[in-house]
Amino acid sequence: MALISLKSVTKIYPLGHQEVVAVDEFSLSIDAGEFVVLAGPSGSGKTTLLNMIGCLDQPTRGEIWLDGHDIGCASQKELSDLRLRKVGFIFQDYNLIPVLTAAENAEFTLMLQQVEKKQRRKRVLDLFSALGLDGLENRKPSDLSGGQQQRVAIARAMASGPAVILADEPTASLDSQTSEELLLLMQKLNEEQGATFVFSSHDPLVISHAKRVVRLRDGRLESDQ
Repeated sequence: MALISLKSVTKIYPLGHQEVVAVDEFSLSIDAGEFVVLAGPSGSGKTTLLNMIGCLDQPTRGEIWLDGHDIGCASQKELSDLRLRKVGFIFQDYNLIPVLTAAENAEFTLMLQQVEKKQRRKRVLDLFSALGLDGLENRKPSDLSGGQQQRVAIARAMASGPAVILADEPTASLDSQTSEELLLLMQKLNEEQGATFVFSSHDPLVISHAKRVVRLRDGRLESDQ
């Protein structure tokens, strides 16, 4: 059974007296351990799809299944629990909490899951070592470079061992060299730890690193390679 399954998914948003079809009869299956990018121009529906896979939104029609859970039929409480237990998020603007240290930011999801402090710190420090963040545990986000902040965001996304890690334009705020370094790191985590990554991006660099490229146009599937 696929880790993520979308069946004839349509998402419609009201716009005044009209409606906008952001995703139109879209079907896709993603297996555990894949490294996939949803690619397409602005307005193609890729972020909407990512939000629905990540339990931030629900389809207007169709079915979305995440690790055996039907997102379309889930209550808001169930969606919140799925986000906490099954999904790791990486955002283009990092979304780190300014008053927390790098390690505390990375531990945040584990703290919400009520993981014991010593255990969550060990898990985060192991990730920091893998991500080249040794010695930066006690720095605040304002004392880190953009690339370092994004590495902390990757550690936070991976710390709880989620079923899937969703990355929305993760290189948008970074220079090309830092982007390349981070993409290679995520590839390594995918290959060595079996982490499942799904990106939304129109960055050719991200697309070139993907093992599978799903292209969208006007909310519809254009190609899947």
